[in-house]
Amino acid sequence: MGTAPQVAMTRRRTRLLRLHLTYKLLLGTCLQVMVCLALPPPWYRLSSAGYLGLGVVMILGLGEPVEQLRFGETPRKLFKLLGWGALGTALLWYLTPVQLRQSGLPVLILWALFSLWSAVRLIRGLALERRVTPDVLRGCIAGYLMLGLAGGLICAALETIQPNSFSNVDFTASVVTSEADVYPVWSVNFVRLNYFAFVSLTTAGYGDITPLTPVAQMISVGLAIVGTFYIAAVMGLLVSRFSTSTWVQEPEQPIPQEPVLPAVQAPQFPQPRLRLSSPRQPPAADPPPDNGPPEGDSA
Repeated sequence: MGTAPQVAMTRRRTRLLRLHLTYKLLLGTCLQVMVCLALPPPWYRLSSAGYLGLGVVMILGLGEPVEQLRFGETPRKLFKLLGWGALGTALLWYLTPVQLRQSGLPVLILWALFSLWSAVRLIRGLALERRVTPDVLRGCIAGYLMLGLAGGLICAALETIQPNSFSNVDFTASVVTSEADVYPVWSVNFVRLNYFAFVSLTTAGYGDITPLTPVAQMISVGLAIVGTFYIAAVMGLLVSRFSTSTWVQEPEQPIPQEPVLPAVQAPQFPQPRLRLSSPRQPPAADPPPDNGPPEGDSA
């Protein structure tokens, strides 16, 4: 058995490999849905199956722990439960006739929550990366496409609940009146609503499709905010990881040093020794000369 750091490193590597596989599957599924939406009728109906596949990839790929769990298994179980609930309601909604308006309400609520939570978990997975690799770029693109397609599904659910929520969108015009009671939702063309969702997500705003009802307007605002936040968060992560990996991979260049001149020693001079001596006494005065007795004092 390895040491604790080696076990932790192995788990981290396995988790990142699983995330890289999720990025590839998520990107492939999103591109498949977009290609199906661009097909002529009746082949565009294959996008409905692509949406279900997208939900399965989001649940199985992003439902695994992307970092060390701080609150136990509860958030992960709630995420999977929400995902399966959103997938089940979408499947039920696809099979119901268009006139059953209220069947799209659970899709509207559950897919909005599930998509936002999936984007958060995807960003947390990207934050674990230490280098910018092609797999990381695939994950960034897949997350953006995932948000756009989820927004298109939410707008389509709103249009089935409240018809004429968006201008220039009438996907029931081709439905024969006698067949309206049995016309399933999955056979409806949602191309223009997906187009509007991506236009709102990128804040392009061409103006050919506009939201008319308050709910549709708030969904458009929400898509614009989510798209801007996702771009800011992902760009910050990419720039920081790219600069860090570049700094680590660059060989360290030796710092040129200035030539050091030999030290010049100052000449050594003998230090004078100080002697302490008592202060000099002034010389004593010479005694006066003795010239003998004065005159007149002779005996």
